[in-house]
Amino acid sequence: MIHVVTTCPDIDSARAIARAALDGRLAACANILPGVVSLFHWQGRIDEEPELQLTLKTDDWHRAALVALIAENHPYDLPVITWETVETTPEAAAWLTAETTA
Repeated sequence: MIHVVTTCPDIDSARAIARAALDGRLAACANILPGVVSLFHWQGRIDEEPELQLTLKTDDWHRAALVALIAENHPYDLPVITWETVETTPEAAAWLTAETTA
């Protein structure tokens, strides 16, 4: 299983990306976590913004298309999109495969 993660400025943009990923069967699940406070360098200064974290569960086969979908639909000029492979149970892996190949 791969977790693809980004942050969004608001619930509407996070939901829109999550729904597009699910509708396209590029992810089996989306988790939206509110309450993130991000501090970052941007255009010569340090900014601080409230954000939401969006985590999408996918597999290696769909990762590149999912990253492209996020980049295309994200409201930021430069969305930071990361991913990592995570271990999971055989049952969860089977569920993920079934939901992204239907």
